Amino acid sequence: MYSSTLARLFAAVGVLALAAGTGPAEAQTIRAVMHSDLKILDPIWTTAYIVRNHGYMIYDTLLSMDGKFIVQPQMAEKWEVSADKLTYTFTLREGLLWHDGKPVTSEDVIASIKRWGAKDSMGQKLLSFTREMKAVNDRTFELILKEPYGLVLESLGKPSSNVPFIMPKRVAETPASEQISDFIGSGPFVFKRDEWKPGDKTVYVKFDKYKPRSEPASGLAGGKKVNVERVEWLAIPDHQTAVNALLAGEIDFIEAPPHDLLPVLKGDDSIKLVDWNPLGNQYMFRFNWLHKPFDNQKIRQAVAVAFSQEPFVKAVIGDPAYYKVCKAMFVCGTPLASEHGMERYLNGNIEEAKKLLKESGYDGTPVVLMHSTDLNVLTNLAPVAADMMRRMGLNVDMQSMDWQTLVARRAKKDPPSQGGWNAFLTSWVSADIMNPIAAAGFATNCDKAWFGWPCDEKMEQLRDQYARETDPAKQKQLAAEIQARAMEIGTHINVGQWYQAAAMRKGVIDNMLVAPAPVFWNMTKKG
Repeated sequence: MYSSTLARLFAAVGVLALAAGTGPAEAQTIRAVMHSDLKILDPIWTTAYIVRNHGYMIYDTLLSMDGKFIVQPQMAEKWEVSADKLTYTFTLREGLLWHDGKPVTSEDVIASIKRWGAKDSMGQKLLSFTREMKAVNDRTFELILKEPYGLVLESLGKPSSNVPFIMPKRVAETPASEQISDFIGSGPFVFKRDEWKPGDKTVYVKFDKYKPRSEPASGLAGGKKVNVERVEWLAIPDHQTAVNALLAGEIDFIEAPPHDLLPVLKGDDSIKLVDWNPLGNQYMFRFNWLHKPFDNQKIRQAVAVAFSQEPFVKAVIGDPAYYKVCKAMFVCGTPLASEHGMERYLNGNIEEAKKLLKESGYDGTPVVLMHSTDLNVLTNLAPVAADMMRRMGLNVDMQSMDWQTLVARRAKKDPPSQGGWNAFLTSWVSADIMNPIAAAGFATNCDKAWFGWPCDEKMEQLRDQYARETDPAKQKQLAAEIQARAMEIGTHINVGQWYQAAAMRKGVIDNMLVAPAPVFWNMTKKG
């Protein structure tokens, strides 16, 4: 039962009609506040993490990455690789069903991989090495390569945006440039579309015909055992209200409580903080190459010279216990981390940036910088970037909007004066950016690249070399070259590494998995 505090909030914003004695038993419902409201439902169309989280609720994956970042079978029962390393044969588990009761088939998987591969940078690279995919029977299919490719399994087991979620063939045949309208999955939860109210709540119920794998859950792999009947994502935009509701026992879980409120939560005996993503996250400043002024490489370089990381992470995170200043684009603490090619950049050298800007012939064209205002871990990034760019001499037009509006607008290639954009800031889970094939920001395949659409043949050649390489030492060397090239041409800028704890009711919510995404299988609720 909700307390009067939360009831008044919901009544005031029209969020929820509360009725005593209705709804599932308290112990069978997890009430969660996620980092963002869910307004888009297609996890292939966008890389937004709230949509990825939604994807993990209702879809399953052919392969998954476990807690040690090793690829494991998920919907697949097994796979085999031919002696020449060109043919991968996958066999699906028996008994896989869609939420409408129909069986999952090889044709569904093939169509889903093709749709994902049309959008995702790692998928695009995999498909560029693929000759064909064909069904052998309803449970078996072959992926046949043109030449050996070392990242087949890592691609199909990609843990975060875009995730190669498996959808019914009829849905997966929707072009990747269009959003799907049918949300039947085969995952552990069913999406209750009739109860979905953007700005209010999103509801999932246990899929009673889902058959978890027999292995223990590990990371995003293993048995996806659902221990509750229902999960509700409640939209509570005011962070203090959400924290108060958690302290009062009116909700059970907050995915991303603001860092300035963590001491309050940490000091309460009824609350437990859990770092479900210990590798952390990385902030990114992204350029749009299509329009002035960032169609000019020297201007992109000037921005990278002017920026420094600490003002960004201090403005947003504040507490040094939850951030790290680290120039490595492939994440400090991981095998490919280095600062090769970074010597000139991220030193806050405004005077050198001014010199580069003058040499570039900059004519005062406004920089339309999109500013996300409703996600606490992003809100203060754009003002810091705007200040640095103005000090170096750029004419900055910072336009504020909520995150979902930004997510929709960044897909537009229109000129900034006609509803387009020049730059925005976002954050990536470290698992997304640990190598130059998975990390979308490094793809420079022009119109097919991630938002910003950089175009550079040399970078693509380097990425192809990395994709073919199997020697870890040579991979590390190539990653360093790719990082240096990214800074030279200005694909994007790493503006800091940071960490986030989730908050939950101690003794009530337990068994949250450590994984690159917050998932609700394996989680338990008592009382």
